[in-house]
This record gives sequence, C-alpha cells and structure tokens, in this order.
Amino acid sequence: MTGKTYRIGIDVGGTFTDAAIIDNDSFELVAKKKIPTTHHHPNGVAHGIITIIHQVLDENGISPQQVSFIAHGTTQATNALLEGDVAKVGIIAMGSGLEGKSARKEACIDDIPLADGKFLHTFNTFLDTRQLSDDVIRAAINTLREQGAEVIVASEAYSVDDPTNELRVMGIADEVGLCATGGHEITQLYGLKTRTRTAVVNASLIPRMLETANMTEQAIKDAGITSQLMIMRCDGGVMSIDEVRKRPILTMLSGLAAGVAGALMYEKVSDGIFFEVGGTSIDISVIKNGKVMIQNAQVGGHRTYLRSLDVRTLAVAGGSMMMVENGKITMTGPRSAHIAGCEYECFIPESAFGDHSELTFISPRPGDPQTYAVVTGAAGKRYALTLAGAANLLGYVPADDYAAGNLNSARLAWQLLGVHLGCSAEEAARQALDIAIDKVMVVVNEMIAEYKLERHFITLVGGGGSGCILVPAMAEKAAMKYKNANNAPYISTIGVGMAMVREMIEKSVVNPGETEIKMIRAEIMERIVRSGANEATVDINIEIDKQKNVLRAIATGATELRQKESINDTLPLAQLQQIAAESVNLTQTVTQRACQTGRWHLFEGISEQKRFFGLLKKQQRRLSMLDREGVVRLKKENANWLVCSRQEMNSRFADFLDDNTRYSEANAAIPKTFLFWKEKMLDLTGTQTKEQMLSIIEMELDVVEPEQDVIAIAWQ
Repeated sequence: MTGKTYRIGIDVGGTFTDAAIIDNDSFELVAKKKIPTTHHHPNGVAHGIITIIHQVLDENGISPQQVSFIAHGTTQATNALLEGDVAKVGIIAMGSGLEGKSARKEACIDDIPLADGKFLHTFNTFLDTRQLSDDVIRAAINTLREQGAEVIVASEAYSVDDPTNELRVMGIADEVGLCATGGHEITQLYGLKTRTRTAVVNASLIPRMLETANMTEQAIKDAGITSQLMIMRCDGGVMSIDEVRKRPILTMLSGLAAGVAGALMYEKVSDGIFFEVGGTSIDISVIKNGKVMIQNAQVGGHRTYLRSLDVRTLAVAGGSMMMVENGKITMTGPRSAHIAGCEYECFIPESAFGDHSELTFISPRPGDPQTYAVVTGAAGKRYALTLAGAANLLGYVPADDYAAGNLNSARLAWQLLGVHLGCSAEEAARQALDIAIDKVMVVVNEMIAEYKLERHFITLVGGGGSGCILVPAMAEKAAMKYKNANNAPYISTIGVGMAMVREMIEKSVVNPGETEIKMIRAEIMERIVRSGANEATVDINIEIDKQKNVLRAIATGATELRQKESINDTLPLAQLQQIAAESVNLTQTVTQRACQTGRWHLFEGISEQKRFFGLLKKQQRRLSMLDREGVVRLKKENANWLVCSRQEMNSRFADFLDDNTRYSEANAAIPKTFLFWKEKMLDLTGTQTKEQMLSIIEMELDVVEPEQDVIAIAWQ
C-alpha cells in the first residue's frame, strides 16, 4: 500500500468508539471498526482512541506515515454540560462611567441551569478601568479563586473593538496558574450579556477538555502519526486541537454535526433532509445548496453566540415501542426497547417466543402508563414490539441492511398485537409506522417552510443504524425521493474523517462596505490557516444580515493541497445529462447542457404542466449545476443564468443583476446568486446590495485571467 495516503475518522460516543479509514484519493471506505469507549481507563477516552488507531492500522497494513488526515468527534463537551461536570467560573466585568454601570449589570451572569438540577456555578466581580492596574486585577482574580472559581472570564463592553484589558486579565490569570478566556475570543458580536454568557460556558469546559486534548494529542504522536490532530466542530467542520484548547465550546453538539458532514461529503447531497436514526431518537437536519443549516445554540434555556447545526430531535427511532389504548395504537414512542430493558422482537430466534407467548403491557419506567406492548415469551422474558419489527415485516429493510431482522419472529409478535387490535399483523405494523411518520413529517414540513426548500427537489437521506426503518416508508407516504446512506451506521465516523476545516467570524457592522468586507476576509483567512487549513484550498463566503447588522465570514478549506482532478475524470456528457435530469425530476430528452466552464456543467430543462384539460400549459425552467464527477452542486426552478468573461463582470453581469432585481417602492431586492469558474463555486446569497456583491466578486476574481468564463445563476 506504499504511496497511498489515508484519512482516519474517529467518533467517540457514550457507548462505543468507532473508527473509519478512508482512501484519500478515491474517498472510498477502506475499513471500519467499533470498540467500547474507555471512560474508566486512567487515560480516559484517549486510551480507546489510541487502541482503535493501532488496531485499524495493523489490521489493514497501513503505516502511521500514510495517515494524511486524522480527526475525531467527541461528545465530551455535550456530556459535561448534561452531567454538570464543568468548572466553576469567575467573571471579571470591566468598564467605566455610564458604560461601566451598564457593564456591571450586563456581564453579571447568574448560575446557569444544566440538566437534572445541576448548575454551572459563577462568581462575579467588577473593575473600573480608570483604576485598572496589575495589582488590582491580581487581587480580583485571587478573590474569585478563594470563592471557588477554577477558570476566569474577562469581559468588557467593547472588547471586540479593543481587547487590551481582557488580554491583560487573561495574562495575569495565566501567571497565577488559572485558565482564562475573554469574550472577544469567542465572538466579535456586540451584546455584552450574550457574549459573556457564551464565554462563561466556554470557560467552564476548558479545564476538562484541556486534559483530554493533551492526552489525545500525545496518543496520536505516540502512534507515530505526524499529521495534525483535528477535532469536529458543532457546525460540521473541523479545527486544530490547539484551537480546541481555547474554544472547547465549538465541540459542543459536534456529534450531531458529524452525521450531516458525512451526508454532505460522502454522499454529496446538495439539497435534502438528513435523518440520523438510532434506537431511541432521530436527529433531523437540513442541507441546502450543499451547506448545513446553522442557528444559535442555547444552554440552560439561554441564548448564546455559539453557531451550531440546526438539528431537531424526536423520540422516534428503530427501538420505539407501541402505546396501545382502547383497542388501537395511540403512539409510537417515546420509550424504546433500550429504555425498557427489552430485546427487539425482530432480532431474536423464533424459538425464544415459546409455545405460550402472549401479548402484555408494561410501564417501561416508573410513572409511565402501563400501555406499552410487549410479548412475553419462554421463561417469562419480554420482547418489545418496535418500529424495527414493523418496518422489517412490511419489507422496507433490505436483507443486507444493519437493521435487517428475523422476519418470522417479527410476524409472530405482530400477529399477537393484530389479534388484540382486530386486524392482521401487517395492518398493525402499518398503523405503527404511519403514526411515527406523521410525527416526524410535522418537523420535516416545518424545516422545509423555514428554509424555503423546493419540496420536489429534496432527497430524504437516511443515516445511522436504523435509517432504513423509517426513511423509505416516509418517502413513500410523502411522495418524495430518498436514499439510505452507504455504510449508514458509520456515517458520523466517515463524516469526521472527511470533514473540512471550518471557521466563522461574525461582527456587528451597519451597512458594511468594501473596507469592512476586506478586513473580515483577511481575518477569517488568518484564523482558518491557524486552525490547520492550507491557504490555497480555502473558500470564503461573506453573508450580510441587514436586519441584525451582522457581517459574517465563513471559510472552509482542506488540511493539505490536494491535486485537482484532471479533465480525464469528467463523466461522459450523456451520463452527466442523465444525472442532471433526474436531479430536477425531468426526462433526459427535455434536458440539455446550457454551458460549461472549468469543472462545471450547467444543464437546463423545461417542465410543462397542463391545466384545464390540456388547453393551457405552464412552463417552468429547471437548472442543475454538476461538477465533472457528476455531483449536483445546485438545482433551482425558475432561475436565470448567464455566461460571460471575467472582464465583462462590470458590464454584462451587472446588467444581468439589474434584470433579475425586484424593485418596489421600499427597496431593490437583488437576486440570490451563485458564480462558477475553474474549480471555484462562490455563494453570494448572503449579500444585500449590488455594491456589496460586486465588491466581493472583485476580490474573488482579482487574480483570474480577463478571458476566463464565469457562469452566474440568479433567482428571487
């Protein structure tokens, strides 16, 4: 295997630690492995990481020097908050005059409630910056330490503009042996209370995460791997372990983000809804225009400036049990076979039921209604009737799927329930599945509306061990397209191994101009390179939220400079045409290639709808942009396109922009716009004015040859 290089993804879960090895050139999955997570080892989860790395490398004949990328996802930050295993935080608020009076109040953070009656404990003090000396700072730190503070947060009203005082506090805290962070390190947004609260949550995680980060990094080095260790972020990207030491809050909820990263990078989904289906719950998230959807996370019911994956979780999954009342199934879940301590009815041999098995009803946990259906088999052992059994019985689970069960066992159990309900086993299973689908579709429809997705272009993507139990039946009932991810049970681990380095900066700016855009662009480039990305691979998107006066820069990049695919890798035109047609629900005969530049192929087709007995026809243009490998990167209905040279951007493209702008008495709404050239795709949907858009384009195309063709796609 010499000459080849590999990517390793490691996903540290509460029960198991998973590893996946991916070929760095073909992105094919080479190996996968699962071992119990080593919570109770003296070296903690780091021991499990080093163990699984050695095992997968040895078993596949791969040397440590062949590892070009290694990353791991961890639930440690999330679990620390859920379990209350966080450090006590001392807050030093600073200011002077009226501003100081406000800062004293805004930066005073009470204990933050966590799960199960646990709290993140805080201690507060205030320093007047007009009398700020090293001795005063040191005395304040010592007082907070005596009260019980284990880590310090420095917070000043306008530190995002001038962090000098916060840096002084952090420096002195370091001198006296305490970890410290400043509000300016976490976010560049104004809003002292939310910024301070976000910094407090971050600080509470630092001591525990620092210990694990040091152990894990040393474990990687001891394995002989020279590639920098990367850690999964909550927004679907990765960052260097050095950045984790400063901003561990960014790893919170990263376990949820890993699965979506897998759908995005491994399955190459451009528009879809991703379902990670486990035994007890399902996580639902949206991919739009090849990007995951992000929102501000909350901790203890309080808003933070942490931008994380927008994921909706429901207690519906493969192990969900049936509640039965008054002769009918009333609910699927929320309790699961795992919670009830029962085996699944479809994962046991028929003989387990015995000759006198009977349907009974239990209360899985104290306080639960005694309405959950189980089958009592031989020796009085109970087996839960589950969604997995229903889906297997109805033929939705392929024989080679992770969730495939014993069909005869499932039928025996569901026949008993069917007799109780006065119907067949299959009819009972259909009832159960329909109830679960209806519950999930409420959330799906909310997300489709919220993110303005084009329903008929969406693909439902199933991941996790139970993806096939729910997603195929849901797609059938909703008349939508679906696919189950390859290696679905390992999709999160694959997502970690394939994730890109990601960074984001948000600033409070009113109507940003070219100067502010250039400054944030330079700042995000510096930060993502510091996080481990190779500068030549970095893509930067600028977003402007006019309502909130927020200027946002999002950068993604790879840790190494990968060779661009050669033109010989391009799929045949007929194959690209077929993929494009299917992506927008058209036939190949009405879909033609409109234009091409670099790696990009734009296909156009006309959808014709007949009305009034065929007397009237309504035509709609559908566009699908593919890269040379046949991956759909953008698909739109009723969008317009233009191809022009780089030197024509200020003339032909500017006119194209005007033609697609919607004018009203209040304002001019510029169109949502994407540009494509060479290997580059530029998302301009976050810009608010023509001037801002042209300014960003000028920066991006600065070194591009004048005659280079650029494709623009625009829509309202």
